[in-house]
Amino acid sequence: MQLIKFLNNLFQKDGFLLIDANSKKYVIGKPDKANPITLKILDKSLHLKLLINPDLYFGEAYTDGTLIIENGNLTDFLELAFKNIGRGEINKYGYILKKIKGTYRYFTSFNFAKQSKKNVAHHYDLSDDLYNLFLDSKRQYSCGYFKNQSDTLEQAQNNKINHIIKKLNLKPNQKVLDIGSGWGSLAIEIAKQSKCEVTGITLSEKQLKYSNDKAKENNLENQVNFKLLDYRVLKEKFDRIVSVGMFEHVGRKFYKTFFKQVSNLLKDDGLALIHTIGSVNEPRDPQPWISKYIFPGGYTPSMSEVAGPIEKSGLVISDIEVLRVHYAHTLRNWKENCIKNKSKIVNMFDERFFRMWEFYLASCEMAFKWGDQVVFQFQLTKDFITAPNTRDYIY
Repeated sequence: MQLIKFLNNLFQKDGFLLIDANSKKYVIGKPDKANPITLKILDKSLHLKLLINPDLYFGEAYTDGTLIIENGNLTDFLELAFKNIGRGEINKYGYILKKIKGTYRYFTSFNFAKQSKKNVAHHYDLSDDLYNLFLDSKRQYSCGYFKNQSDTLEQAQNNKINHIIKKLNLKPNQKVLDIGSGWGSLAIEIAKQSKCEVTGITLSEKQLKYSNDKAKENNLENQVNFKLLDYRVLKEKFDRIVSVGMFEHVGRKFYKTFFKQVSNLLKDDGLALIHTIGSVNEPRDPQPWISKYIFPGGYTPSMSEVAGPIEKSGLVISDIEVLRVHYAHTLRNWKENCIKNKSKIVNMFDERFFRMWEFYLASCEMAFKWGDQVVFQFQLTKDFITAPNTRDYIY
Protein backbone atom coordinates (compact mmCIF):
# COMPACT_ATOMS: atom_id res chain seq x y z
CA MET A 1 0.00 0.00 0.00
CA GLN A 2 1.38 3.40 -1.03
CA LEU A 3 0.32 4.98 2.28
CA ILE A 4 2.62 2.64 4.21
CA LYS A 5 5.58 3.41 1.94
CA PHE A 6 4.93 7.16 2.30
CA LEU A 7 4.71 6.94 6.11
CA ASN A 8 7.89 4.88 6.41
CA ASN A 9 9.75 7.43 4.31
CA LEU A 10 8.41 10.26 6.46
CA PHE A 11 8.97 8.84 9.94
CA GLN A 12 12.75 8.64 10.27
CA LYS A 13 12.70 9.32 14.04
CA ASP A 14 10.82 6.96 16.34
CA GLY A 15 7.59 5.46 14.94
CA PHE A 16 4.16 4.01 15.64
CA LEU A 17 1.85 1.10 14.89
CA LEU A 18 -0.76 1.55 12.15
CA ILE A 19 -3.91 -0.59 11.94
CA ASP A 20 -5.65 0.04 8.63
CA ALA A 21 -9.37 -0.21 7.89
CA ASN A 22 -8.89 -3.88 6.94
CA SER A 23 -7.44 -4.59 10.44
CA LYS A 24 -3.96 -5.16 9.00
CA LYS A 25 -1.10 -4.05 11.26
CA TYR A 26 2.00 -2.21 10.07
CA VAL A 27 5.03 -0.96 11.98
CA ILE A 28 5.85 2.58 10.83
CA GLY A 29 9.40 3.78 11.43
CA LYS A 30 11.21 2.43 14.47
CA PRO A 31 9.04 2.70 17.59
CA ASP A 32 11.25 2.75 20.69
CA LYS A 33 8.58 1.45 23.06
CA ALA A 34 7.21 -2.04 23.65
CA ASN A 35 3.71 -0.56 23.58
CA PRO A 36 3.91 2.08 20.81
CA ILE A 37 1.41 4.74 19.88
CA THR A 38 -1.21 3.11 17.67
CA LEU A 39 -3.11 4.82 14.88
CA LYS A 40 -6.30 2.97 13.96
CA ILE A 41 -8.05 3.81 10.66
CA LEU A 42 -11.77 3.02 10.55
CA ASP A 43 -12.62 4.29 7.07
CA LYS A 44 -11.12 2.67 3.95
CA SER A 45 -11.26 5.92 1.99
CA LEU A 46 -8.59 7.30 4.34
CA HIS A 47 -6.00 4.93 2.85
CA LEU A 48 -5.92 7.20 -0.20
CA LYS A 49 -6.95 10.49 1.42
CA LEU A 50 -4.11 10.41 3.95
CA LEU A 51 -1.69 9.83 1.10
CA ILE A 52 -2.83 12.60 -1.23
CA ASN A 53 -3.73 15.34 1.28
CA PRO A 54 -2.85 14.55 4.90
CA ASP A 55 -2.83 18.29 5.74
CA LEU A 56 -6.61 18.29 5.35
CA TYR A 57 -7.83 14.73 5.85
CA PHE A 58 -5.98 13.80 9.04
CA GLY A 59 -7.73 16.61 10.95
CA GLU A 60 -11.07 15.75 9.38
CA ALA A 61 -10.70 12.07 10.26
CA TYR A 62 -9.76 12.82 13.86
CA THR A 63 -12.69 15.24 14.15
CA ASP A 64 -15.13 12.73 12.65
CA GLY A 65 -13.85 9.86 14.79
CA THR A 66 -12.81 7.74 11.79
CA LEU A 67 -9.22 7.80 13.01
CA ILE A 68 -8.44 6.76 16.58
CA ILE A 69 -5.22 7.07 18.60
CA GLU A 70 -4.43 4.41 21.22
CA ASN A 71 -1.54 4.00 23.70
CA GLY A 72 -1.19 7.75 23.69
CA ASN A 73 -3.18 10.85 22.82
CA LEU A 74 -3.46 13.34 19.98
CA THR A 75 -0.62 15.49 21.29
CA ASP A 76 1.68 12.46 21.55
CA PHE A 77 1.06 11.52 17.93
CA LEU A 78 1.31 15.08 16.58
CA GLU A 79 4.56 15.62 18.48
CA LEU A 80 5.95 12.52 16.80
CA ALA A 81 4.67 13.61 13.38
CA PHE A 82 5.90 17.22 13.57
CA LYS A 83 9.33 16.12 14.78
CA ASN A 84 9.64 14.21 11.53
CA ILE A 85 8.00 16.81 9.27
CA GLY A 86 9.85 19.80 10.75
CA ARG A 87 9.59 22.95 8.64
CA GLY A 88 9.03 21.07 5.38
CA GLU A 89 6.03 19.80 3.45
CA ILE A 90 4.49 16.44 4.36
CA ASN A 91 4.62 15.08 0.80
CA LYS A 92 4.55 16.19 -2.82
CA TYR A 93 0.86 15.34 -3.32
CA GLY A 94 -0.30 17.51 -0.43
CA TYR A 95 2.08 20.28 -1.52
CA ILE A 96 0.70 20.33 -5.07
CA LEU A 97 -2.93 20.30 -3.88
CA LYS A 98 -2.22 23.03 -1.34
CA LYS A 99 -0.54 25.08 -4.08
CA ILE A 100 -3.49 24.69 -6.44
CA LYS A 101 -6.08 25.47 -3.76
CA GLY A 102 -3.97 28.29 -2.34
CA THR A 103 -3.61 29.91 -5.76
CA TYR A 104 -7.35 29.53 -6.43
CA ARG A 105 -8.12 31.00 -3.02
CA TYR A 106 -5.76 33.93 -3.63
CA PHE A 107 -7.56 34.87 -6.84
CA THR A 108 -11.10 34.28 -5.54
CA SER A 109 -10.91 35.39 -1.88
CA PHE A 110 -11.43 39.06 -1.14
CA ASN A 111 -11.36 40.22 2.49
CA PHE A 112 -13.44 43.32 1.90
CA ALA A 113 -15.23 44.75 4.93
CA LYS A 114 -18.36 42.56 4.63
CA GLN A 115 -16.40 39.33 4.13
CA SER A 116 -13.96 40.24 6.91
CA LYS A 117 -16.85 40.69 9.35
CA LYS A 118 -18.28 37.31 8.31
CA ASN A 119 -14.91 35.59 8.76
CA VAL A 120 -14.48 37.11 12.22
CA ALA A 121 -17.97 36.06 13.31
CA HIS A 122 -17.26 32.46 12.21
CA HIS A 123 -14.66 32.13 14.95
CA TYR A 124 -14.93 34.90 17.54
CA ASP A 125 -18.71 34.93 17.94
CA LEU A 126 -18.93 31.23 18.77
CA SER A 127 -19.68 31.42 22.51
CA ASP A 128 -18.47 33.63 25.34
CA ASP A 129 -18.71 30.62 27.65
CA LEU A 130 -16.31 28.62 25.47
CA TYR A 131 -13.59 31.27 25.62
CA ASN A 132 -14.06 31.63 29.37
CA LEU A 133 -13.14 27.96 29.75
CA PHE A 134 -9.69 28.08 28.18
CA LEU A 135 -8.41 31.67 28.01
CA ASP A 136 -6.93 33.69 30.88
CA SER A 137 -9.08 36.06 32.96
CA LYS A 138 -8.36 38.98 30.58
CA ARG A 139 -9.41 36.88 27.56
CA GLN A 140 -6.17 37.43 25.69
CA TYR A 141 -6.58 35.31 22.55
CA SER A 142 -3.03 35.77 21.28
CA CYS A 143 0.50 34.66 22.10
CA GLY A 144 1.62 35.08 25.69
CA TYR A 145 5.14 36.16 26.67
CA PHE A 146 6.80 33.45 28.76
CA LYS A 147 9.79 34.78 30.66
CA ASN A 148 10.05 31.25 32.06
CA GLN A 149 8.44 28.05 30.78
CA SER A 150 6.94 27.64 34.25
CA ASP A 151 4.99 30.92 33.96
CA THR A 152 1.25 30.43 34.28
CA LEU A 153 -0.98 31.46 31.40
CA GLU A 154 -2.11 34.43 33.47
CA GLN A 155 1.47 35.57 34.08
CA ALA A 156 2.44 35.13 30.42
CA GLN A 157 -0.50 37.16 29.14
CA ASN A 158 0.18 39.95 31.63
CA ASN A 159 3.84 39.84 30.56
CA LYS A 160 2.73 40.22 26.93
CA ILE A 161 0.50 43.22 27.66
CA ASN A 162 3.25 44.95 29.64
CA HIS A 163 5.87 44.15 26.98
CA ILE A 164 3.73 45.75 24.28
CA ILE A 165 2.90 48.78 26.42
CA LYS A 166 6.64 49.32 27.04
CA LYS A 167 7.36 49.07 23.31
CA LEU A 168 4.69 51.69 22.54
CA ASN A 169 6.64 54.16 24.74
CA LEU A 170 3.41 55.90 25.70
CA LYS A 171 3.08 59.46 27.01
CA PRO A 172 0.10 60.83 29.01
CA ASN A 173 -2.87 62.14 26.99
CA GLN A 174 -1.80 60.54 23.72
CA LYS A 175 -4.44 59.11 21.38
CA VAL A 176 -4.05 55.36 20.89
CA LEU A 177 -5.77 53.10 18.35
CA ASP A 178 -6.09 49.34 18.91
CA ILE A 179 -6.90 47.65 15.58
CA GLY A 180 -8.65 44.35 16.25
CA SER A 181 -9.17 45.06 19.95
CA GLY A 182 -10.63 41.64 20.79
CA TRP A 183 -12.25 41.54 24.21
CA GLY A 184 -10.74 44.90 25.09
CA SER A 185 -8.20 43.99 27.78
CA LEU A 186 -5.15 45.51 26.05
CA ALA A 187 -6.95 48.80 25.37
CA ILE A 188 -8.22 48.93 28.96
CA GLU A 189 -4.77 48.18 30.40
CA ILE A 190 -3.19 50.87 28.20
CA ALA A 191 -5.71 53.35 29.57
CA LYS A 192 -5.03 52.28 33.15
CA GLN A 193 -1.25 52.44 32.89
CA SER A 194 -0.75 55.48 30.68
CA LYS A 195 -3.71 57.85 31.07
CA CYS A 196 -4.04 57.84 27.29
CA GLU A 197 -7.26 58.10 25.29
CA VAL A 198 -7.80 54.72 23.62
CA THR A 199 -10.01 53.68 20.70
CA GLY A 200 -10.51 49.98 20.09
CA ILE A 201 -12.08 48.66 16.89
CA THR A 202 -13.41 45.15 16.26
CA LEU A 203 -15.62 43.34 13.75
CA SER A 204 -17.08 41.01 16.36
CA GLU A 205 -20.39 42.09 17.88
CA LYS A 206 -19.93 39.83 20.90
CA GLN A 207 -16.43 41.17 21.53
CA LEU A 208 -17.73 44.74 21.24
CA LYS A 209 -20.40 44.17 23.88
CA TYR A 210 -17.96 42.44 26.22
CA SER A 211 -15.38 45.23 25.78
CA ASN A 212 -17.88 47.99 26.50
CA ASP A 213 -19.10 46.14 29.61
CA LYS A 214 -15.49 45.81 30.84
CA ALA A 215 -14.76 49.50 30.22
CA LYS A 216 -17.84 50.41 32.23
CA GLU A 217 -16.89 47.95 34.98
CA ASN A 218 -13.47 49.67 35.23
CA ASN A 219 -15.00 53.19 35.14
CA LEU A 220 -13.12 53.95 31.94
CA GLU A 221 -16.00 54.83 29.57
CA ASN A 222 -14.64 58.38 29.19
CA GLN A 223 -11.12 57.16 28.41
CA VAL A 224 -11.71 54.02 26.30
CA ASN A 225 -14.05 53.90 23.32
CA PHE A 226 -14.83 50.66 21.49
CA LYS A 227 -16.37 50.65 18.00
CA LEU A 228 -17.71 48.04 15.58
CA LEU A 229 -15.63 49.26 12.68
CA ASP A 230 -13.37 48.14 9.83
CA TYR A 231 -9.90 49.71 9.99
CA ARG A 232 -10.23 50.94 6.40
CA VAL A 233 -12.94 53.50 7.18
CA LEU A 234 -11.17 55.41 9.97
CA LYS A 235 -10.10 59.02 9.29
CA GLU A 236 -8.60 60.20 12.60
CA LYS A 237 -4.93 60.66 13.50
CA PHE A 238 -3.31 58.79 16.38
CA ASP A 239 -0.08 59.08 18.35
CA ARG A 240 0.14 55.33 18.79
CA ILE A 241 -1.34 52.37 16.91
CA VAL A 242 -1.27 48.80 18.16
CA SER A 243 -2.63 45.63 16.57
CA VAL A 244 -2.32 42.22 18.20
CA GLY A 245 -3.42 39.07 16.38
CA MET A 246 -5.49 40.89 13.76
CA PHE A 247 -3.04 41.04 10.85
CA GLU A 248 -3.44 37.29 10.20
CA HIS A 249 -7.00 38.11 9.02
CA VAL A 250 -6.10 40.98 6.68
CA GLY A 251 -5.50 38.80 3.61
CA ARG A 252 -2.47 38.86 1.32
CA LYS A 253 -4.13 41.13 -1.23
CA PHE A 254 -4.68 43.80 1.41
CA TYR A 255 -1.22 44.11 3.00
CA LYS A 256 -0.48 47.31 1.07
CA THR A 257 -3.90 48.68 2.02
CA PHE A 258 -3.36 47.85 5.69
CA PHE A 259 0.05 49.48 6.05
CA LYS A 260 -0.93 52.47 3.93
CA GLN A 261 -3.89 53.00 6.27
CA VAL A 262 -1.64 52.64 9.34
CA SER A 263 0.59 55.31 7.80
CA ASN A 264 -2.43 57.55 7.09
CA LEU A 265 -3.74 57.19 10.64
CA LEU A 266 -0.37 57.67 12.34
CA LYS A 267 0.87 61.13 13.23
CA ASP A 268 4.26 62.17 11.86
CA ASP A 269 5.89 61.56 15.24
CA GLY A 270 3.74 58.49 15.92
CA LEU A 271 4.68 54.88 16.63
CA ALA A 272 2.91 51.62 15.77
CA LEU A 273 3.33 48.05 17.02
CA ILE A 274 2.02 45.17 14.87
CA HIS A 275 2.01 41.75 16.55
CA THR A 276 1.26 38.89 14.16
CA ILE A 277 1.79 35.18 13.65
CA GLY A 278 4.25 34.58 10.84
CA SER A 279 6.37 31.95 9.14
CA VAL A 280 10.16 31.67 9.10
CA ASN A 281 9.89 29.88 5.75
CA GLU A 282 9.47 31.43 2.34
CA PRO A 283 5.86 32.31 1.37
CA ARG A 284 3.59 29.28 1.12
CA ASP A 285 -0.11 28.56 0.90
CA PRO A 286 -2.44 28.34 3.91
CA GLN A 287 -2.88 25.16 5.93
CA PRO A 288 -6.10 23.72 4.40
CA TRP A 289 -7.71 22.28 7.56
CA ILE A 290 -7.24 25.49 9.56
CA SER A 291 -8.58 27.57 6.65
CA LYS A 292 -11.66 25.36 6.24
CA TYR A 293 -12.68 24.86 9.85
CA ILE A 294 -11.07 27.49 12.08
CA PHE A 295 -9.93 30.70 10.40
CA PRO A 296 -11.55 31.27 6.97
CA GLY A 297 -9.69 34.06 5.22
CA GLY A 298 -6.73 33.74 7.57
CA TYR A 299 -3.08 33.64 6.49
CA THR A 300 0.23 33.81 8.37
CA PRO A 301 2.83 35.69 6.31
CA SER A 302 6.55 35.24 5.82
CA MET A 303 8.78 38.15 6.78
CA SER A 304 9.37 38.95 3.10
CA GLU A 305 5.63 39.35 2.46
CA VAL A 306 5.32 41.99 5.17
CA ALA A 307 8.50 43.99 4.62
CA GLY A 308 7.63 45.05 1.06
CA PRO A 309 4.21 46.57 1.82
CA ILE A 310 5.67 48.36 4.87
CA GLU A 311 8.38 49.91 2.71
CA LYS A 312 5.84 51.02 0.10
CA SER A 313 3.66 52.65 2.78
CA GLY A 314 6.39 55.09 3.79
CA LEU A 315 6.71 53.61 7.27
CA VAL A 316 10.08 52.78 8.83
CA ILE A 317 10.71 49.44 10.55
CA SER A 318 12.33 50.70 13.75
CA ASP A 319 12.45 47.33 15.49
CA ILE A 320 11.57 43.67 14.87
CA GLU A 321 11.31 41.00 17.55
CA VAL A 322 10.68 37.33 16.80
CA LEU A 323 8.93 35.44 19.59
CA ARG A 324 9.90 31.79 19.23
CA VAL A 325 8.11 28.93 21.06
CA HIS A 326 6.09 31.38 23.20
CA TYR A 327 2.95 30.49 21.25
CA ALA A 328 3.59 26.76 21.69
CA HIS A 329 3.49 27.30 25.46
CA THR A 330 0.36 29.45 25.11
CA LEU A 331 -1.45 26.86 23.01
CA ARG A 332 -0.43 24.07 25.37
CA ASN A 333 -2.10 25.95 28.22
CA TRP A 334 -5.26 26.58 26.17
CA LYS A 335 -5.40 22.93 25.11
CA GLU A 336 -4.93 21.66 28.66
CA ASN A 337 -7.69 23.99 29.88
CA CYS A 338 -10.01 22.62 27.17
CA ILE A 339 -9.22 19.03 28.10
CA LYS A 340 -9.94 19.81 31.78
CA ASN A 341 -13.28 21.26 30.71
CA LYS A 342 -14.13 18.62 28.08
CA SER A 343 -17.51 17.72 29.56
CA LYS A 344 -18.60 21.36 29.63
CA ILE A 345 -17.52 21.92 26.01
CA VAL A 346 -19.28 18.73 24.87
CA ASN A 347 -22.45 19.92 26.64
CA MET A 348 -22.18 23.32 24.92
CA PHE A 349 -21.62 21.81 21.47
CA ASP A 350 -20.96 18.07 21.00
CA GLU A 351 -18.18 15.48 20.98
CA ARG A 352 -17.25 16.26 17.37
CA PHE A 353 -16.76 19.95 18.14
CA PHE A 354 -14.50 19.09 21.07
CA ARG A 355 -12.29 16.89 18.87
CA MET A 356 -12.14 19.65 16.25
CA TRP A 357 -11.12 22.23 18.85
CA GLU A 358 -8.58 19.86 20.42
CA PHE A 359 -7.04 19.20 17.00
CA TYR A 360 -6.90 22.94 16.26
CA LEU A 361 -5.03 23.74 19.48
CA ALA A 362 -2.76 20.67 19.51
CA SER A 363 -1.74 20.92 15.84
CA CYS A 364 -1.02 24.65 16.15
CA GLU A 365 1.01 23.99 19.32
CA MET A 366 3.21 21.58 17.37
CA ALA A 367 3.52 23.94 14.41
CA PHE A 368 5.02 26.53 16.77
CA LYS A 369 7.17 23.97 18.57
CA TRP A 370 8.60 22.03 15.60
CA GLY A 371 7.37 23.77 12.43
CA ASP A 372 7.77 27.16 10.78
CA GLN A 373 5.42 29.28 12.90
CA VAL A 374 6.60 32.19 15.09
CA VAL A 375 5.29 35.59 16.16
CA PHE A 376 6.64 38.82 14.66
CA GLN A 377 6.43 42.13 16.50
CA PHE A 378 7.03 45.01 14.07
CA GLN A 379 7.61 48.44 15.59
CA LEU A 380 6.95 51.10 12.95
CA THR A 381 7.60 54.85 12.80
CA LYS A 382 7.80 57.56 10.16
CA ASP A 383 11.34 58.69 11.02
CA PHE A 384 14.56 57.62 12.74
CA ILE A 385 14.08 59.55 15.98
CA THR A 386 10.59 58.72 17.31
CA ALA A 387 11.67 55.40 18.85
CA PRO A 388 14.58 55.43 21.33
CA ASN A 389 17.93 54.29 19.92
CA THR A 390 18.29 51.35 22.32
CA ARG A 391 15.91 48.83 23.86
CA ASP A 392 16.72 49.96 27.40
CA TYR A 393 13.34 51.67 27.72
CA ILE A 394 11.61 48.31 27.18
CA TYR A 395 13.53 46.35 29.78
